[in-house]
Amino acid sequence: MPSLKEKYQQEIVPSLMEELGIKNRMALPKIQKVILNVGIGASKINPKVAESARETLKSITGQAPAIRRARKAISGFKIREGEEVGLTVTLRGAKMYEFAEKLANVTLPRLRDFRGLDPESFDQAGNLSLGFKEQIIFPEITTQKAEVIHGLEVTFVINSHSAKHSQKLLEKLGFPFKKSLEGSNPSASLRAKEKNG
Repeated sequence: MPSLKEKYQQEIVPSLMEELGIKNRMALPKIQKVILNVGIGASKINPKVAESARETLKSITGQAPAIRRARKAISGFKIREGEEVGLTVTLRGAKMYEFAEKLANVTLPRLRDFRGLDPESFDQAGNLSLGFKEQIIFPEITTQKAEVIHGLEVTFVINSHSAKHSQKLLEKLGFPFKKSLEGSNPSASLRAKEKNG
């Protein structure tokens, strides 16, 4: 069975060129990198938060996370300049595709009552951000391993002309998205809801 990277190059690229009407393969939407972030502000109250977050990211990605520090002090949040506020991992190349494949085929189906990703999760540049409340949805993290339950954010940075193109790419990579009532037209979906009461 070909890897997701091979599938992208051999099958998805020709398919996207045809469906999107793009002749130059360099102009096709493509994942540039995947960024995982965990906030560790709560480690001031519970020191185990930072260690748990570090182990989570290392287990999920196979990479040691980098520390993110506050650029300036924010008195309202009791944050001092230079204080450790988060951990991050950036995936590229083969590791990026491996993570994406595992997320689409193993992790997301483990979510309770999962009915697909929300297309509204894309920003205007076509990047997709996903927030997870608990790290234990990832198969690498067992409940015995997770001393502290914490959330994390996953961002797919996509070189794309629009959110629609990014969604088409991710669908072909195996990511399931919610379907609106009237296809992909949000206004038609809203009208259908109002009509039905």
